[in-house]
Amino acid sequence: MATYTLPDLPYDYGALEPAITGEILELHHSKHHAAYVKGANDTLDQLEEVREKDGFTPTGLVGLEKTLAFNLSGHVLHTQFWSNLSPDGGDRPDGVLGDAISEHFGSFEAFQKQLNTATTSVQGSGWGVLAHEPLSGKLLIHQVYDHHGNVGINTTPLLVFDAWEHAYYLQYKNVRPDYVQKLWSLINWTDVAARYSAAVAAATPAP
Repeated sequence: MATYTLPDLPYDYGALEPAITGEILELHHSKHHAAYVKGANDTLDQLEEVREKDGFTPTGLVGLEKTLAFNLSGHVLHTQFWSNLSPDGGDRPDGVLGDAISEHFGSFEAFQKQLNTATTSVQGSGWGVLAHEPLSGKLLIHQVYDHHGNVGINTTPLLVFDAWEHAYYLQYKNVRPDYVQKLWSLINWTDVAARYSAAVAAATPAP
């Protein structure tokens, strides 16, 4: 039985048009995301097989662990990406999340500019990420290369922007900034705010 499964989207493939075409969304979800799910499950099977044979070598183990991290992180990030977006999204957050963004970035506009820059300037393939860092309670922005790395350990992603070419190239060609700008019209701030509340609650020491 597979450990990881491809989640259903919370909307139809065409629901995010015109910002993201149905063709791109279907390929992104049913092909690319599905490949990361399969890759994670296949790598876990390989690890189990090697354990049973007591056949680990340093080089072999490092390769399998790296492959698992790549595919599992791809699965986790894409699963969150779908929930971070909504056909009814857009505008900007208010309440506790809106106040936190203003506190930690100076203004919503400054936050938006920093996340745009982080996402559009990822070298090669990767992600722009808004995350909560529990030790300081701060909101931080990360660049994720490929699907992992360059991220503070124990930070919790709240909002993720996919900057892999498969997410936009058929529609926006090589103009990544236009695609990133359109993502703002789809952000499900209710989902992001719920993730923020959960992250803050999890970081609060028990009395």
